[in-house]
Amino acid sequence: MTGIIELEGMEFYAYHGCYAAEQLVGSKFRVDAEIRYDCALAARKDEIADALSYQTAYEVIAAEMRTVSHLLEHVAQRMIDALYARFPQAVCVRIRVSKLNPPLGGKVRSSSVTLEK
Repeated sequence: MTGIIELEGMEFYAYHGCYAAEQLVGSKFRVDAEIRYDCALAARKDEIADALSYQTAYEVIAAEMRTVSHLLEHVAQRMIDALYARFPQAVCVRIRVSKLNPPLGGKVRSSSVTLEK
């Protein structure tokens, strides 16, 4: 049985970006994660030890947000790799990283990158 854990609208202040000012001043970011995993045991037994912990998933994502990158693609890929390393029962991970109010010379709510593996 496949289950889906979704963490939506996680907000972070981080220093990702190609420009020196972005890495100095920082920006607000939003991350959405979807982790598909085999949840048959957790659904049957009702034991937290058999489930994929969304608290731990959040902590993995937050740790990757603290490592500065030039590209959102790199941030998202690191999150995917770290989630697979932490959760061997994962069968598909989808991450969307959005930079809120990116410095593009006009009013833009966000720019986003979505990766799935």
